[in-house]
Amino acid sequence: MEDIRCNSCGVHLSEKGDVSFLCPNCGKAVIGRCVHCRDQSVEYACPECGFVGP
Repeated sequence: MEDIRCNSCGVHLSEKGDVSFLCPNCGKAVIGRCVHCRDQSVEYACPECGFVGP
């Protein structure tokens, strides 16, 4: 199993409500979002293309 972490805070994704998805801009990198950062709309950045999203 791949170790996916939140792109905003770095926590390991393992809780209900955590998500991972391909970057909406480049479609290359996997973006991880923990439930806390999603709830607080903390920004994340794609490591491939630099796209920033909430």
